Amino acid sequence: MARRDTTGGPTITVRRVYEPADPDDGLRVLVDRLWPRGLAKADAHLDAWPKELTPSTELRRAWHAGGLADEVFHARYRDELDAAPAHAARTALLDRAGEGRLTLLTAVRDPDHSHVPVLIEYLGEGP
Repeated sequence: MARRDTTGGPTITVRRVYEPADPDDGLRVLVDRLWPRGLAKADAHLDAWPKELTPSTELRRAWHAGGLADEVFHARYRDELDAAPAHAARTALLDRAGEGRLTLLTAVRDPDHSHVPVLIEYLGEGP
């Protein structure tokens, strides 16, 4: 999954954090709240781990417990992203990535059916 920001921002790609780092990854950012199981921090080759851009623990637990429909989860996550801490983290991340490549790393098996598409949309809105 790759998406070019039309506002002159970075090209955003998504990869599983368990995959080996690639020189073309650009800025490598973990977008999960929890550290991936079985992965040594040295092996992740991360440039950033902005927890302000991840779903809150409460929201994540409610969704994984089956208590929230996808649409409700996405709306609540978007509300969290619209808060000041996430906005500041987004601005810093986009400034750091510039017009290069921004690789979002996640441990989820199916990033298309997770919080990642909501985050990509949010990042694409620019600072």
